[in-house]
Amino acid sequence: MQKKEILLLSAATLMMFTSCSKLGELSADNFTVTPNPLETQKGAVPATINGHFPEKYMKKKAVVTVVPELRYSNGVVEKGTTATFQGESVRGNDQTINYKMGGNYTMKTSFAYAGDNKAEMFLTFDARIGNKKMEVPAVKVADGVIATSELYKQTILTTQAAVAPDAYQRITKKKLDANIKFLIQQAKLRKSELKNNSVQEFVRMLKQINNDREKLNLDNIEVSAYASPDGGFSINDKLAGERQKVSEKYVNQELKKIKLDAPVDAKYTAQDWEGFQELVKASNIQDKEVILRVLSMYKDPQEREQQIKNISTAFRELADGVLPELRRARLTINYETIGRSDEQILEQLQNDATKLSIEEILYGATLKTNADEKKQVYMTAAKVYPNDYRAYNNLATIEYEQGNYEAAKQYLQKATNVPEANANLGLLALKDGDVATAERYIAAATDANGLAEIMGNLNLAKGNYAQAEENFAEVYSNSAVLAQILNHDYVSAAVTLKYIKNPDAVSEYLKALMSARMGNNADAAEALKEAIKKDPAFAKYAANDIELKNIEK
Repeated sequence: MQKKEILLLSAATLMMFTSCSKLGELSADNFTVTPNPLETQKGAVPATINGHFPEKYMKKKAVVTVVPELRYSNGVVEKGTTATFQGESVRGNDQTINYKMGGNYTMKTSFAYAGDNKAEMFLTFDARIGNKKMEVPAVKVADGVIATSELYKQTILTTQAAVAPDAYQRITKKKLDANIKFLIQQAKLRKSELKNNSVQEFVRMLKQINNDREKLNLDNIEVSAYASPDGGFSINDKLAGERQKVSEKYVNQELKKIKLDAPVDAKYTAQDWEGFQELVKASNIQDKEVILRVLSMYKDPQEREQQIKNISTAFRELADGVLPELRRARLTINYETIGRSDEQILEQLQNDATKLSIEEILYGATLKTNADEKKQVYMTAAKVYPNDYRAYNNLATIEYEQGNYEAAKQYLQKATNVPEANANLGLLALKDGDVATAERYIAAATDANGLAEIMGNLNLAKGNYAQAEENFAEVYSNSAVLAQILNHDYVSAAVTLKYIKNPDAVSEYLKALMSARMGNNADAAEALKEAIKKDPAFAKYAANDIELKNIEK
């Protein structure tokens, strides 16, 4: 009997010692992971873990470090941010968990994304009581990774790189002015004025237009006659009208000499207060600010004139330097220069490109629909105009389109002064997953042509989906669709998909994702089949894509 009591006492003591010296198992019920399944953001897989240590679990001398692990199906194991907890008797700075009551905690962690959607998240434990290590089994707390945001690495491959634009305009509006000055109170054309440089250039331009109708086109000729604002209005009105008549007559005579028909629009201004104000502003007259204030204060022309005359010193300067410039007629030729037609540019490219301007050659490349033909034109531009770096940049855009990324980079290294080149170097960095370098290059690409689309891809990679969608407002591309899907704007995504010029396998896969999110499983299945048809690699990818788990493969 005594022996039996001793054995029972020993067993009870052993049980008590065991319960006090070991840590039990934890289950998935002790943890909540958000989100679950996990989801990629900015190239990583973040998670928030809300955990609970049960009552009488955390021994008073225990220290437990929770180590999150993301175990990918490809064998890669990524460890996340750890958190350490301690019992009541431990002296330390970690969160203390009460033995009797247990305790709750929240920890944030993040894993590197290993390019595999099929993954399981476990919590492992480094547990010790005093100096003795305790074995606590790992607990599975989440299953799978939604990696839709990582598809930007696919969509970026069909992004339009920034093309440095040409400045070619076949038809350019131009004008040429000539001025004829008159003596005070006179409307007679003086021979000396008709021989001044501006009038002689006016006559030469009329002849040139008449002799080269293919490259020059005359719109009209304007004759504007003026009188200075000194003197009475009635006198100036008559005087300006006479100056208009003699000037108009002169123009018509010159047109008749060369047998050129052109409309002549003539008008006059009795008192040229506007011209007066402009000349005063540009002058060095000491009291010009006073004169300008008078112009603004008095609306009546006679009152203006009298007040200005009161400023006797200034008026002498006006009489000598400003007013004579206003006694004039201005002759204006409004005309157009007409450049080569598309057909002429293409023909000249084939025959002798050295006779074309750089703008014409760059424009000629835009007339080609085949990428290799465009490349040949840009290579010609680089050869004929080696100091214009736009050609090298645009060669890089074609190499990017064709997947020759190293060749694209080499061309961009020659295009040092082109904002588009910085934008494209940023695009290449994004393609390689180097967001920091991409951001640095793109920041130096202010005003680059096509910058908005590349900025959209940068914001897509950074997880700024609303901003990316805004960047893509004028763009119909795979990246634009992805931004809209990630921003939950499925209506816009459907419209963008409809207008993509050359939809590829990625376009179809995005359509499948969009349809699945909207609950249109039949449409999703059809789009997925089309994606796999265009690129069989999507079959394996889709098999592990949680977003398509309910879609028939």
